[in-house]
Amino acid sequence: MKVTPFNALHKSLGAKMVEFGGFEMPVQYAGIMEEHAAVRNAAGVFDVSHMGEFEVRGRDAVGFLQRVTVNDVSRLTEGKAQYSAMCNVDGGIVDDLLIYHFGDRYMLVVNASNIGKDFAWLKSNLKGDVELTDVSDTIALLAIQGPRSLEILQHLTQVPLREIGYYTFKRGIVARQEAIISRTGYTGELGFELYFAVSPDAPGVWSAIFDAGKSYGLQPVGLGARDTLRLEMGYCLYGNDIDDTTTPLQAGLGWITKLGKGEFIGKAVLDREKAAGIPRKLVGFVLPDRTIARHGYAISDGTNGIGTVTSGTFSPTLQRSVGMGYVPPSVATPGATVHVVIRGKATPATVVPLPFVQRPGNG
Repeated sequence: MKVTPFNALHKSLGAKMVEFGGFEMPVQYAGIMEEHAAVRNAAGVFDVSHMGEFEVRGRDAVGFLQRVTVNDVSRLTEGKAQYSAMCNVDGGIVDDLLIYHFGDRYMLVVNASNIGKDFAWLKSNLKGDVELTDVSDTIALLAIQGPRSLEILQHLTQVPLREIGYYTFKRGIVARQEAIISRTGYTGELGFELYFAVSPDAPGVWSAIFDAGKSYGLQPVGLGARDTLRLEMGYCLYGNDIDDTTTPLQAGLGWITKLGKGEFIGKAVLDREKAAGIPRKLVGFVLPDRTIARHGYAISDGTNGIGTVTSGTFSPTLQRSVGMGYVPPSVATPGATVHVVIRGKATPATVVPLPFVQRPGNG
């Protein structure tokens, strides 16, 4: 397993470590419930250095990115970021990703488990004057999320953080390190991501953040609470809710899929799917008790199978079980009743709008 620059720090804090995306990563420290509450009420720090980063340069960089992603890269201006996805020729999602515009180059941020696959796929589709470089091993990445994240981080930088809008970024010094400070997030809370060089000084940034956050209730947060936080917001996780068998339209990602921008890989299939009607939709549902609807469980109409659970958890905020899954459009409306088959028993669940939890943070 690979390790991030903060591996020793995680272990010194007593984190429970697991394999994730080929990396040894912390799944929890004090506990998922406590870490989840810290992000909702104060702030938490996530080590997300396992994510992959690719640089794209060259005269034909925009045309290349337009062809391999579903969103409209031509709308990006310097200092802005964009959420997007890459599709295969069948319209299935190769990966979801972020694209950053640096003026002289673009940076793609991809999921850790897909780094090798994504790079090979992008390389196979290179055309024209385009230089593609995998810089994943050179970049450390920390995220600080929560309503008090701005106050904490502002102690460590002269960059005016209130001027960083949602899906924008600035470059500056944070805790004596040159960094990219972006504001995207996956928790529904106000939050920032710090990209900086992997070096012997990298752990010092983590330490400086926690020194600044001592009086704010700042906590380290592992993969466990990261999952409960993103699921409360209805955000898709690659490998669970989306993969190369699901299309962006089925996954509720039509808002990032710009069918009118021109040709891109998978567009023909997506055009046909939109015209014919989406065969299944990703929906959110709530269960009446604490029983967890786990990934892969069947969804039925009470008698026959009609879909599959993709994600499920106990929501610490709502204090009830929530989940997402694919169902036919006929039952993909709020208030509809479906049944999740749990240990052989069909448990009624109610379809609800996403997100499960409304938060005032990003957006």
